[in-house]
Amino acid sequence: MDIFGIFLSVALMILLAYGGASVIVISPAMALLAVLISSGPGELLAHYTQIFMVKLGGFVMSYFPLFMLSAIFGKIMEYSGSAKSISNYISEKIGAKNAILAVVLSCSILTYGGISLFVVAFTVYPIAVELFRRSNTPKRLIPGAVAVGSFTYTMTSLPGTPAIQNAIPSQYFGTNTFAAPGISMIISILFFALGMLWMNHRRSEAIRNHEGYGENYSAVSANTPQENLPNFWLATIPIIFVIAISYVCVKYILPNVDTDYLQSEKFGKASLGTIAGNWSIITALFAAMVFAIVTNFKRIDITKCLNIGSSESLVPIFNTASVVGYGAVISGLAGFSQIRDSLLSITTGDPLMAGAVTTGLLSGITGSASGGLSLSLEMFGAKFLAMANASGINPEILHRIVSLASGTLHALPHNGAFITLLAVCGLSHRESYKDLFVVCLVFSLIVTLAAILVNAIFGTF
Repeated sequence: MDIFGIFLSVALMILLAYGGASVIVISPAMALLAVLISSGPGELLAHYTQIFMVKLGGFVMSYFPLFMLSAIFGKIMEYSGSAKSISNYISEKIGAKNAILAVVLSCSILTYGGISLFVVAFTVYPIAVELFRRSNTPKRLIPGAVAVGSFTYTMTSLPGTPAIQNAIPSQYFGTNTFAAPGISMIISILFFALGMLWMNHRRSEAIRNHEGYGENYSAVSANTPQENLPNFWLATIPIIFVIAISYVCVKYILPNVDTDYLQSEKFGKASLGTIAGNWSIITALFAAMVFAIVTNFKRIDITKCLNIGSSESLVPIFNTASVVGYGAVISGLAGFSQIRDSLLSITTGDPLMAGAVTTGLLSGITGSASGGLSLSLEMFGAKFLAMANASGINPEILHRIVSLASGTLHALPHNGAFITLLAVCGLSHRESYKDLFVVCLVFSLIVTLAAILVNAIFGTF
């Protein structure tokens, strides 16, 4: 009954999330359902207040600054017109005939610079519509193009990307967001190549079938200024700041700063290695945000950006934190030990495969890359690291593999970001999910295995 309760809980959570129910509500409800089936009603409140809420609070405490600063920075870039300026410039230089490439590059630059997918989707969408219409490319391919530039290499593999999926492993492995930079670049190039090959194949297929842009599509308009856009080069400086300052912090500044004070009880006896990744991204986002405000002071309402950005960061972080709390409850149930042992046994003791399989499956269960990754490392992070150390495997490649794996099965239909993206584009799963499935799930599986293979042949670099 223990295992039945867990699987019933997971199945209902997926169905309810796919139906649009809030993860913040259904996560504790489904966790307590599993507890009820497993051990009866006696421990329900204890699991809710002492396990679910404690783990939820711990995640918020660790990552709220990243979510909040990213959201505020995104709003500043959106309302100042900087994001739109970047998209327009790329579109003009590449041209309508390369509409898919223009959309992919626009999304890549914006997301690599720390702007959330939700801002990118609203910003790039109007540009994509115009380019796709002019080139007679089917509108149903827009979500796939956006996904290539936002859900793949800029989310999990490009060195230094400020995506939360690249930041989370740092806390568990003592690494930073530039982990395994050589392998990461190779995998990112492979990711990009596969994505472009697939999307261009889909466009060619549509041309052969004499399929045009399409008619009678609804659209969600972007909330960005249309006039007085900042210069492209000025607009890109904050994005460069995010990457450059983060790199300088983790490579040169933090290693040379006296942080012995962290060992005191006051700071929880923390080690710099577990928090350097967070510190570097927080510093970089703050600096980029200040620069963007100063250079766009007359274009934006600063109070509005701060208020809206901070408010809009709450739902994403509580969605993810609720999934972490859900996982903490489930992992404490008797039946989960059997599931855990099965997950680890099929990887034959290889820490990279163990990390990839476990993280991928949990990301699929939760429909969230960040949620599944947090859940996996919360339960198994110390074990993965111990296995890697015992096998002489560099923690940096372990960081990269679990980050890549988080982007695999999260791409099932109940993924909340997919639902939002399709809504922005006015499209349905039936029209566009095939491309999301291939470029996110299938190609993420391929590049994860490729990263493991490259590391096995050449080592970590």
